[in-house]
Amino acid sequence: MILSDTRILEEIEKGTIIIEPFDRAGLGTNSYDVHLGKYLATYNSRVLDAKAHNEITHFEIPENGYVLEPNTLYLGVTLEYTETHAHVPFLEGKSSTGRLGIDIHATAGKGDVGFCNTWTLEISVAQPVRIYAGMPIGQLIYFVVEGDIETFYNSKGNAKYNRKTVRPVESMMWKNSF
Repeated sequence: MILSDTRILEEIEKGTIIIEPFDRAGLGTNSYDVHLGKYLATYNSRVLDAKAHNEITHFEIPENGYVLEPNTLYLGVTLEYTETHAHVPFLEGKSSTGRLGIDIHATAGKGDVGFCNTWTLEISVAQPVRIYAGMPIGQLIYFVVEGDIETFYNSKGNAKYNRKTVRPVESMMWKNSF
């Protein structure tokens, strides 16, 4: 079951969903619009290694925008910091974003109950497109959880993306054992 606009507002009032900054205008029928933060990052190497720490370079989106190019993975970040303590958050693209050929996540659209942070976006484009800090970039959808939760994400000792940040975070796959 997906939360409706009134249920999202109720959960915000209860403190089980936190969105900062929150703007009532971003609330849709059953979602909340999130915006692109001011930082992007790209990997320093064109060949990435799943067992290595692939370093990134951060940069700020200029006021006149930044042109994303195909065949490059950009890491972006949401302007909004969120906490979700009783629901499963999903981040999806907006149709207006998709119609510009912008994909905001390669595979990581689902958050975990207990996720407390900004969202790193895995951005790719079909053709060159100019983007701007603060533009609507995606929407959060909240699903009801069935059953009790044993370990919330923000209390997992091995959670790799718990450190609060306003910048995109590179893959931490290299911390896994395989």
